[in-house]
Amino acid sequence: MNTARAVAAPAGGGPVADFMQHRVEKALRERVRYRYVQPLVLREGDSFRIQSPCCSRNVDPSGGVIDIALLAPGADQRWSLSARDHARGAWVPRFQDEPLDELLDALCVDNERQFWP
Repeated sequence: MNTARAVAAPAGGGPVADFMQHRVEKALRERVRYRYVQPLVLREGDSFRIQSPCCSRNVDPSGGVIDIALLAPGADQRWSLSARDHARGAWVPRFQDEPLDELLDALCVDNERQFWP
């Protein structure tokens, strides 16, 4: 079982970024898939990259940590959510210009396995 915790905020992240990171981490605790591992929420500028051990071993046969999703802020408190295309090594936009709560729901339910391969 992976007991890793989210990466600490970089200096200058500020209370709003800390709050947003906590909000993402809290939502991920309620996800549907692979609840027995602890995903990591990494801050990249204003965005948040989510990583998790590869439980299905579809991407990493050894079960190593892989990128799952990228949440990026937009205008007017709207966000975009991208999934990782591991074969191409690129982020693929899945949702754009949506409220954060809706994107967190999509990420945590992931009926089509776009994020948790």
